[in-house]
Amino acid sequence: MSTGFLFQALVFMGASIVLVPIAKKIGLSSVLGYLVAGILIGPFVLGFVGENGQDIMHASEFGVVMMLFLIGLELNPRKFWEMRKAILGLGGLQVAGTTVLLFISFLLMKWQWEMALAVALAFSMSSTAIVLQTLKEKNISRTIAGEASFSVLLFQDIAVIPILALLPLLGTPHAGAETHASLFSEQPAWIQAISVFVVVGLILLIGKFLVVPFLRFVSKSQMRELFVAAALFIVVGVAALMQAVGLSPALGTFLAGMVLANTEFRHELESDIEPFKGLLLGLFFVSVGATIDFDQIMGDPATIALLVVLVLVFKFIVLIITGKLFKMSSDQNLIFSFGLSQVGEFAFVLLSFSSQINLLDAVWNAKLMAVVAITMASTPLVLLLNEKLIEPYFGVKTKGDEQEESDTIDTQHKVIIAGFGHFGSTVGRFLRANGIKATILDNDSDRVDLLRRMGFEVYFGDATRVDLLEAAGASEAAILIAAIDPPELNHLLVETAKKKYPNLRIFARARNRYDAYELMDMHVEHIYRETLDTAVRLGVDAMVKLGFRKYTATRQAQKFIQYDEQSLEKLSKNRHNVKEYALSVREQVQWQEQILQNDLFLAKEETDISWDSEHLRQVVTQNDPKK
Repeated sequence: MSTGFLFQALVFMGASIVLVPIAKKIGLSSVLGYLVAGILIGPFVLGFVGENGQDIMHASEFGVVMMLFLIGLELNPRKFWEMRKAILGLGGLQVAGTTVLLFISFLLMKWQWEMALAVALAFSMSSTAIVLQTLKEKNISRTIAGEASFSVLLFQDIAVIPILALLPLLGTPHAGAETHASLFSEQPAWIQAISVFVVVGLILLIGKFLVVPFLRFVSKSQMRELFVAAALFIVVGVAALMQAVGLSPALGTFLAGMVLANTEFRHELESDIEPFKGLLLGLFFVSVGATIDFDQIMGDPATIALLVVLVLVFKFIVLIITGKLFKMSSDQNLIFSFGLSQVGEFAFVLLSFSSQINLLDAVWNAKLMAVVAITMASTPLVLLLNEKLIEPYFGVKTKGDEQEESDTIDTQHKVIIAGFGHFGSTVGRFLRANGIKATILDNDSDRVDLLRRMGFEVYFGDATRVDLLEAAGASEAAILIAAIDPPELNHLLVETAKKKYPNLRIFARARNRYDAYELMDMHVEHIYRETLDTAVRLGVDAMVKLGFRKYTATRQAQKFIQYDEQSLEKLSKNRHNVKEYALSVREQVQWQEQILQNDLFLAKEETDISWDSEHLRQVVTQNDPKK
């Protein structure tokens, strides 16, 4: 049996293809499926992957590298500034609280204080890869728990910079250590510490003054495959630079992503990197399962079990208290606390670096690596228990949608409807009833099947993808109706369409007022809040039942919508300042009420009948009793 790199890669992918769908079928997380696949093919079960499995681990770590690059792309300075309180508050409390509790515990276990501090800092990290993947699968990224988790993970990713600078001051490389050659490995500890900040600054400068002009040069070729190669070149190049100086490649690409977040290449880079990230991130999870050292676990199960329980319990306690301090509801706080209670992939980097500078010996390094892998593997199970046993009491829905391959689109029309749920299907039925055909796209496979049985021509696929929009005829279409749920995907569709198809007129659905604010920031002219017209129509019917004429109530409803849309533009300017926003809302509500009441009382009774059918019927009956 071949044990070469290609054979092991084949085994990794084959195990993933078989076990992940099984995990999803029985309601488990895909991450758990990957981890189980890794354990089964690892050296301690089936043995398909032996010691050389570390080669796959190193390759698949680029999944984490690319994921951090994409996170950086999502985080422009404006968004970072808006989230500063959550990032510094939630993230700072979690890292500080966890580090202090674990540091004291390790000192009570008679560890040297340098080792105790290094391990406590490493264990304070949570798994960005597992948490974000789980939030995405369960469709709770935009919930309070999801946004809080993202803030903590972001703080942790940034905190790695000073932690890497601190560790060289705690220990020194020893002669027998297996170290990775780097430019500063032979330098004194204080130089290694300073080098961290120097390299970070260098990454920021290179990104701004070299990478952006480079991408502009490549984009002029109008060759997509060349731009893909350029995107991969940037990621791999930054990772190689960071590795050359002995730092985390993922950290470097995260910073590079932040630099490029405000450039015109943000969405192109996201779409080009995403396929590679998904594949390698899955292999990373398999690698974690395959590299769990069961020999170390069986050799000292009590110590490893104690450390696993200690980490999970202490991190959960710190997180639950942090959530309470930030006034999170119980259901969201539980998701937040259980989701972040594991140790993350950055701990592998920090523990390995600690071993190189003589803070950890080989035995302890292996044991602690096993602890990290076990806590990562336990996360999907812990979240599943929370979902099945605890969340039902709070009525929280966290199920996500499974993804399938997109359909081939063979028809094109002047109207494209992206998202055919309750809102989009109503628009589609109205247009079709009036002889207007539309190309319909939806990313819910179950809904697509149902709609097809109902007689609709619907295509399955992610409408945020440029290639799918192109296939749907976006370059020739007149109108794009953006009605995707959740709102963040709808916003991505709008941004992509406005950039790629400037002549395409966009009619966007907004879930609520706050969603409408985001669309207004993107300069969308035609915005339709899904609950506004229906709510006002209900008010019209209520007024009629209370004795108002139909025309009067309908006219007042149209004016209410007109005034509300006018106030929307004024309110959007203060929405990030809670006090100013509340004051503005109060002023606008009073203004609307006053002007509508004036309109109502100024109406002439004799002319305020118009097409009021009930009134006309009475008039006709009075004039002609035979009627």
